[in-house]
Amino acid sequence: MADLGFKGNTVRRLREVHVVAAELGVAQGVGWAPAHHGELLQGTFADDGTTSERRTYRALVTLPLPHLGSRAVFHPSQDHWGVIGTPELAKVRRAAVRALREFGGRPGTAKGGQIEITSDVPRGIGMGSSTSDVTATIRAVADYHGVFLTPEEVGRLAVAAECASDSIMIDDRVVLFAHRDGRVLETFGPALPPMIVLGCDTDPGREVDTLAMRPAEHDDHEVAVFGVLRAALRRAIALGDVGLLGRVATASTVLNERYLPKPRLAELHALLRKHGGCGIQVAHSGTVAGLIFPPDARDAALRCRDAVRAMGLPITCLIGLDETTTEREMVTA
Repeated sequence: MADLGFKGNTVRRLREVHVVAAELGVAQGVGWAPAHHGELLQGTFADDGTTSERRTYRALVTLPLPHLGSRAVFHPSQDHWGVIGTPELAKVRRAAVRALREFGGRPGTAKGGQIEITSDVPRGIGMGSSTSDVTATIRAVADYHGVFLTPEEVGRLAVAAECASDSIMIDDRVVLFAHRDGRVLETFGPALPPMIVLGCDTDPGREVDTLAMRPAEHDDHEVAVFGVLRAALRRAIALGDVGLLGRVATASTVLNERYLPKPRLAELHALLRKHGGCGIQVAHSGTVAGLIFPPDARDAALRCRDAVRAMGLPITCLIGLDETTTEREMVTA
């Protein structure tokens, strides 16, 4: 069963890019960050903190996809201010500048530099390509300065650079993350229960401009429903109940469908029921969807994969078998 947490994979990838830097023999910083496959739950939630001022937050629970990711290399400069990067990496430049400001005043702080990004995360379909780039960049700048940042500190900088960010940088536990505030509202546990997720692109060829999307506006009734789903997800993770987790993901998908409808979602629901799946999750700011199966339903998941392909929908991932299978099934073109 493939691990659905980030931590071990992130450490391994960081070690790999450090080896590359050592071989180059130059002073630079390197960082890596994984992708994701949308969310298991996304909505508006009450803050359960102890402060007297109770408010609501837009928040999400990310489905990690650690087999894809972005690698950032920071080439420092003491000769000019600012950060150089290609035009499409505006968020990356903002992240690097904010990280440099964070470390300002330390001995050897770079005035500026250049960011180099290498990524195998598909763009514009809801798999976290920009957050992966931004998180890797923040880690690369921190790495050059010899600074350890907590996942929460990386999240705060990522939100400042992107306006909204998922929680891929919080790689040691499952959290409900306020993606516009950079705040963890709740920690559910160390890891998701074992499961198989068959991912696909529901609208091939379309790219979603997340900056152009209006934030979802949930009414009081929906906020109450999201509170129930939050409690159910808490129980699902505590008990390792993938069936309950799947029902939570399905309910979240249905509640959010009016904001960014997924083509052919009804057909995917029908396939899920036919093949004994337990839920469907989506990227609420993209076009990908994932059909969730129990961890012992390998054959059913593979039959469902063939049916999804017959619909003409590209497979984006097959999480929960072995790592080789996941990588072989990934469509990145």
